Amino acid sequence: MKKYTDQGKQDTRSGFGAGMTELGRTNPQVVALCADLVGSLKIETFIEENPEKFFQVGIAEANMMGIAAGLTIGGYIPFTTTFANFSTGRVYDQIRQSIAYSDKNVKICASHAGLTLGEDGATHQILEDIGMMKMLPGMTVINPCDFNQTKAATLAIAEHHGPVYLRFGRPKVANFTPVDQEFQIGKAVMLQEGSDVTIIATGHLVWESLLAAERLHEQGISAEVINIHTIKPLDEAAILASVAKTGCVVTAEEHNYLGGLGESVAGLLARKHPTPQEFVAVRDSFGESGVPEELMAKYGIDNKAVENAVLQVLKRKA
Repeated sequence: MKKYTDQGKQDTRSGFGAGMTELGRTNPQVVALCADLVGSLKIETFIEENPEKFFQVGIAEANMMGIAAGLTIGGYIPFTTTFANFSTGRVYDQIRQSIAYSDKNVKICASHAGLTLGEDGATHQILEDIGMMKMLPGMTVINPCDFNQTKAATLAIAEHHGPVYLRFGRPKVANFTPVDQEFQIGKAVMLQEGSDVTIIATGHLVWESLLAAERLHEQGISAEVINIHTIKPLDEAAILASVAKTGCVVTAEEHNYLGGLGESVAGLLARKHPTPQEFVAVRDSFGESGVPEELMAKYGIDNKAVENAVLQVLKRKA
């Protein structure tokens, strides 16, 4: 069984900040906009080195989306930055009408997503954003798993033409993917090959799934672990090839089970390869204030929940 090593816990939002710093030095078309959350988005260095390429919009997120759409007309590549809740729910009309409908080259970069926002509580812990964004025609939806992958994704979306939703988080989590990795939009990453069950995970749940796979291995269960960093477009070929081999699947995400990665996978399997599936996701509820690790355990999205879901789906396997 392949082992992964945590290179030192880092927050994925800092991976985004590192990517923005590099883009500021290498891509003259990239500009950044922020809704009064510069420190939280870790873009201080980008601003210090490129003051003429930064727009502080203030607490006016709808205006930020409109300005970003306009900047694309002049050939710029705008990156909008604020919390995930304010990047989607507050401005959905502007994204739909001004960005997605006209296929504007705007990169919507959303920090503090999911339950692991922690102590700020349910008003800020958006768990519906992936569903909202993947339903928009032409919108690419990306949810990287650690610091290194978030940095790589930030660089990659600057080269991709079209609207993108890039989702990342607040807490320091395991950093285990390669430093100088190639990030291919829409391409799944096989982390662990197995024969008994497929675990398809995204974001913070990728590391949790690897931890679960280690414990399952000790029980004689061979789990295949796939990192789906791009939820739309979904790597259908990778998923279908895996489930054809294992015969059952668990999806794992820090999102409501309605509208997330799990539903995308279920829809694919229903159309092309009906397969027993269990969902590790929040069960149609809002979050609450608390310590991230405790919230993940309470809402059933930690490594123990992944392990239990595997044991359940194996019972349903033909």
